[in-house]
Amino acid sequence: MTPSIRTREATKTALAMTIAYGISLQAGWDKPYWAGFAIAFISLATVGQSLNKGALRMAGTLLAAVVALGLIALFAQQRWLFIFFLTLWFAFCAYMNSGPKYSYFWFVAAFVSLIIAADSSSNFDGAFAIAVLRTKQTGLGILVYTLVSLLLWPTHSRKDFEKTTLALLDTQQKLLLASMALLTEKGSKDKVQALRTEEIADNTRLAVLLDAAVSDSEQIRQAELQWRKYQSTVAELAETMQHWRENFAELPSLPLPQLLPGLDVFGVELDARFDAVAQILSGKAVTFRCSQPNLEPDRAALNELSHFHRAALLVTRNQLSRIDALTRTMVDTISAIRGFTTPAVANKRESVTQNPFAPDLDRLLSAGKIMLMLWLAFLAVIYIPDFPGGMGFVSMCGPIGLIMMNSPQMPVSALFKPVAVGFSFAAALYIFLMPQLSSFTGLGLMLFCATFFICYRYATPQQGLGRAISLAMLVTVIAVSNQQSYNFLSVANTALMWVLLFLLLAIVSYIPFSVLPDRALLRLLRRYLLSAEFLLSRDMPNSNTASLSRREVFHRQEIASLPGKMQTWAAQASPAVLGAESSQQLPDLVGALQALSYRLLALQEARALPQSPLLVAALTDDMQQWRHAVLNTLQQLSVDPTDTDTLSRARLDNKLAQLDTRIAEVLDSTAADSLSDNDHENFYRLLGAYRGSSETLLDFAGLASTIDWQPWREERFA
Repeated sequence: MTPSIRTREATKTALAMTIAYGISLQAGWDKPYWAGFAIAFISLATVGQSLNKGALRMAGTLLAAVVALGLIALFAQQRWLFIFFLTLWFAFCAYMNSGPKYSYFWFVAAFVSLIIAADSSSNFDGAFAIAVLRTKQTGLGILVYTLVSLLLWPTHSRKDFEKTTLALLDTQQKLLLASMALLTEKGSKDKVQALRTEEIADNTRLAVLLDAAVSDSEQIRQAELQWRKYQSTVAELAETMQHWRENFAELPSLPLPQLLPGLDVFGVELDARFDAVAQILSGKAVTFRCSQPNLEPDRAALNELSHFHRAALLVTRNQLSRIDALTRTMVDTISAIRGFTTPAVANKRESVTQNPFAPDLDRLLSAGKIMLMLWLAFLAVIYIPDFPGGMGFVSMCGPIGLIMMNSPQMPVSALFKPVAVGFSFAAALYIFLMPQLSSFTGLGLMLFCATFFICYRYATPQQGLGRAISLAMLVTVIAVSNQQSYNFLSVANTALMWVLLFLLLAIVSYIPFSVLPDRALLRLLRRYLLSAEFLLSRDMPNSNTASLSRREVFHRQEIASLPGKMQTWAAQASPAVLGAESSQQLPDLVGALQALSYRLLALQEARALPQSPLLVAALTDDMQQWRHAVLNTLQQLSVDPTDTDTLSRARLDNKLAQLDTRIAEVLDSTAADSLSDNDHENFYRLLGAYRGSSETLLDFAGLASTIDWQPWREERFA
């Protein structure tokens, strides 16, 4: 009978842990628990995922060794400069660790450099030997686990990758059909939202599994470029469809069947494309040719619309055209992967953001906190005699501080239970069982059973924190070595170090801002509104300077990233404090901000399009008045989210009607041949972006006015 997946994975990790300890002890290497750490943290569900994480850990260890030895060589006789540059390097790694790429590499590069420096602090002459030993032990752990996972019940990523690819395709097909139904007022918003949540999760999983499948599947590796093109295409399709749905609010009043006669045929064609991709992915030899849909609006019906409605329809048509191009690329790419067609060269879209560097304030804050935390730890060890753990306390502060400061939504109390359970289990083994062992046979059996129990107990991804902490406690507390000794004070010191670490984490986490969810949400909301205000004000004349351009890149990043950060904080908000009704409204509030982000970013893209000087000159004053009213609303909301009297919906509708009349007068008085089709299209895109931004802002203001903000501002400690 084949063991369950849970049993197999626990067995592989336990066996690798036992073998690594055996080899390390037989070779006479000091600190074998470093190999145990490597095994504990690279053991994942498939061979490919483990290989990728092992490679990142090995690369991070090598970089950390180089940096640590370099700092020791430069500042061996200058303690404060050494601490300054070491903590500065750690802060840089912390900033990169919270970024989107190679986060685990930077995590390892940070804490390993700290460990090498801390272990070498009493004798810099042995720094090179410590760095080499750390590298050897890490390499040993990675090598042993890789061999065990390849030889014993190997689980490759290809099946999971292909399964996830089909699941994502099915989700996107259902989401497209549900969105088309919603467009014609026959669908359900709740169904669309549920499918969108599934789509985000599948997209994230697909990106991870693709990296893993490239590592452990020759077939996937041979078509790596095409698979990466497909993965980026479906990710872009997800975002494009989301932007498309955000435009639905302005379309229900329009006669879409008359305006876009080919819409139904377009929906059928997209459905057929998804079916064809699914069949090809399933291994069927399908030859499918995409037909060219007709997305041209009916000119007679279009001319009867107001200019704002024309703009909304034009935005929708452009988004549908982009969806058409992306789904066509999906069909072509999958056909090329299966060998039915010749791979095409990918066309890269130009990014709106020209400056690649835009600092993230929250990541900078986390880096600053971890730097402060390390300085406090160093000062405590230096100036407090017999401080528990000594430089070992500093080494402990590094990885735990990185995890906590880059996840500020997680309270320090979340560590209490897993640390207490893991420490108690490891301490019991150290005190009561290990003194009875007289050979590696008994020690190896204990290591195997303890590791198996931990991995079996914490087998699900949701239990990853408990698994990591318990394994770390096991290898740290038992402190296996060739010259084994036992001392209860080492257990007591470790317990006291954790208490002091919790205290330090609690202090630093509140510097300089409170980590209460409501305070964090208010702070992020003010930042969002200030960035939105800046981006709208950028349309003013005489603002084309280099400094403003850099600021614009920064504020675009703020607008794009803050709703996601607020969503994470909103999940931690307590209904008991904020009120059940306000807590239930938070997802809708964050969703309104996300919709506003899409609108504002679309406005920046529309601004970059060339506009007719004739239209700009004739309509500048009217559009400036409209925009100033919206800016006043943003300014007022940043001060008081409940104050929506500055710009009511009735006043906005009246102003839009006046502007629509003014546009009609200008266009009617303009010679027909003085404006090209591009002039009309670019102008309507800009007009639609203005209208969409202000309408979405009013939706957010309406939601904000229904929330009771008073409990958010009350002073409290927890």
